[in-house]
Amino acid sequence: MGDDLVEQRILEQSMRMGSRAVVTGWAALRLLGGGFFDGFAPDGTTSLPVPIAANGKRVRAHEQIRLVRDTVPPDEVVVVQGIRCAGVHRALYDEMRRRGLGREGTVAADMVFAAELTSLRRMQTYTLSRRWFRDIRGVAACLTMCDEGSLSPQETRFRLIWEHDARWGRPLCNRAVIDLDGCFLGIPDLLDPHRGVVGEYAGAHHRDRDRHRSDVRREDLFRRAGLEYVETVGADLRDERLVVERMHAAESRAGLVPKLWRLGPAGASLDERLGARERGWGVE
Repeated sequence: MGDDLVEQRILEQSMRMGSRAVVTGWAALRLLGGGFFDGFAPDGTTSLPVPIAANGKRVRAHEQIRLVRDTVPPDEVVVVQGIRCAGVHRALYDEMRRRGLGREGTVAADMVFAAELTSLRRMQTYTLSRRWFRDIRGVAACLTMCDEGSLSPQETRFRLIWEHDARWGRPLCNRAVIDLDGCFLGIPDLLDPHRGVVGEYAGAHHRDRDRHRSDVRREDLFRRAGLEYVETVGADLRDERLVVERMHAAESRAGLVPKLWRLGPAGASLDERLGARERGWGVE
């Protein structure tokens, strides 16, 4: 489904609900600029119903609408493209609850941070100010597993296997790696600097001939510099044991080549970037 069709579907369903209704969850996040919220279930084919808070109005059930029973108050409503939407924090809270507050809730939050709609610190502050909300402790627990460096849902799913199934601890996400002369080697999805292991998720766009050639060259550069490599594809992430076995195999190979790499400089934090944007400043 094209981008315009997703937005059109959200608009059509919001119009069914009347003037008091508020679009929330994935649909609000989409309208607010969250590109990874495409309106599909993880299988990539099943359309998700549009989550809408009726805000006290009696409405008929509809298969393309998921009715949110909780009221969205006026101070949490924004208007985007003429549609009343929950603000980013309330919309993310509703989306994390819809996903069940496990790892998929963490995926949702990571993608809001990737879109730079808010930061982890700001979302945590929101949860502290809403202690009476249902499931707020579960939302807060999901946030402890988040990382603002993740750039795709599958990167986050891979990272959670890395942390919680392999028990390797938090990797660095999308951190530049340079050689000892300061020359750029690459930006791996995941990196354990102590084990010397890189983790990469190869999505569909990696199958392009030019992209594949670039990936092979980058892997060679990493290996020559003393970093071992673990690559996963979509189906792998449904088999945590397989991924963990690959990780341990990579760890056993690491260290066979002298360490000829170091971390590149860290960029500005998400909070710094958001603050600079709000002040109208640029930041690297």
